[in-house]
Amino acid sequence: MPATYLGPLPDHGRFRYRPIIRRPHWRWPGGAGLAVYLGYNLEHFAFGEGMGAAIGPTSPQPDVLNHSWREYGNRVGAWRCLELFDALELPVAALINTALYDHCPELVQAHVDRGDELVGHGHTNAERQGTLDQADERELLALCRARMQAHSGQAPQGWLSPWISESHATPDLLAETGYRYTLNWCHDDQPTRMRTRDGHGLWAVPYPQELNDIPMLVARQMDMRDFADMVVDQCDEMLAQTQRPGAPALVMGLALHPYLVGQPYRLRHLRRALAHLAAARARGEIWFTTPGAICDHMGDVAAADPEGFAP
Repeated sequence: MPATYLGPLPDHGRFRYRPIIRRPHWRWPGGAGLAVYLGYNLEHFAFGEGMGAAIGPTSPQPDVLNHSWREYGNRVGAWRCLELFDALELPVAALINTALYDHCPELVQAHVDRGDELVGHGHTNAERQGTLDQADERELLALCRARMQAHSGQAPQGWLSPWISESHATPDLLAETGYRYTLNWCHDDQPTRMRTRDGHGLWAVPYPQELNDIPMLVARQMDMRDFADMVVDQCDEMLAQTQRPGAPALVMGLALHPYLVGQPYRLRHLRRALAHLAAARARGEIWFTTPGAICDHMGDVAAADPEGFAP
């Protein structure tokens, strides 16, 4: 591109720019201005190969330190978090690697038994999705959906790519394989309708990359006390934003991984943060929900105002 070219930059073409101050006015169920959900990542990693978060310097494979640290989440941390979710009666969106059906199917079943929403999250977080060609990516999306239906009795309506890895065709392929929403995009505090080549469209439900334990606790090495404070501050500030006259309804997602927040010293601070959210729910200030329910509600809102939600 010549240095003097001042035209538009390459764009994804999925949705138009619209600032938060110029949106249709609507509310969540019960008149709430803020919808809150837990994006709870349940993941499995290959031993001796592939990707994975690391607590310390990576070693030549087999990297026993980092693999076993991540596996703590499935063996211990996830079960401690489930006890907490039950104690506070919180619904959860469980983001599922289908490799868990081979490795620890009882963990997935525990979420099915409590009525949680299951969200597709690839086969394993040891692999990226965006490097696949379209045929292989379509097969991955379809096989994950079919396997979750067969083993858990519910086909996922939403998808979060491992490591948020997309190809240029991912939104199209999601719509074409039966998914209704994606969690890959973190560009807004409201759901956004995305264009897809089949014309049916796809909802982008906000998924956090700041209120997310991996970038905060691992990449930035934040203390869990501070992360819990982030959760409380995010909720209180977003509530204040939604209470202004004519203010838009907003979404607050919280992304968690049990090998991080399931560590005992962190769990104590997670309990404090989630209790704050549960108290706001008890006061009727927030709609504590799942991204699938958010997608359902947006379908009703958009049907009432199609022009206001055109991508």
